[in-house]
Amino acid sequence: MSRILAIDYGKKRTGIAVTDTLQMIANGLATIETKELEKFLMDYVAKEDVSTIVVGKPTQMNGEDSENMKRIEPFFNRLKKLFPGKDIVYYDERFTSVLAHQAMLQSGIGKKARQDKALVDKISATIILEDFLQSKNCKL
Repeated sequence: MSRILAIDYGKKRTGIAVTDTLQMIANGLATIETKELEKFLMDYVAKEDVSTIVVGKPTQMNGEDSENMKRIEPFFNRLKKLFPGKDIVYYDERFTSVLAHQAMLQSGIGKKARQDKALVDKISATIILEDFLQSKNCKL
């Protein structure tokens, strides 16, 4: 089977998570400077079999798109052109940063590590991917 990759897109940094080849387990892969993201993805997809790329869609509590969507939508459209044979999908990313901080607190990670925004981004991408996998399994 192929992998599913998830992206928590940010203005400066982007968190990336990926599944195992059985698409059962989500793992944080990396946090990349956003300006290097497309090159990273092209290199990764050239080495690994990825069937789906899930892009976190920032949505406000009222269901409207957040401010960051202005940057994400052009990126999403570029992904469709870069990877025409892949499924490129949005997935609601509400609360992922909050959940990432909670996960870090519960894991016992020290205060200094919890302030590492790159780690938060990678954990957020992992949460997006876990939620996506769970929603996909519920539909089966």
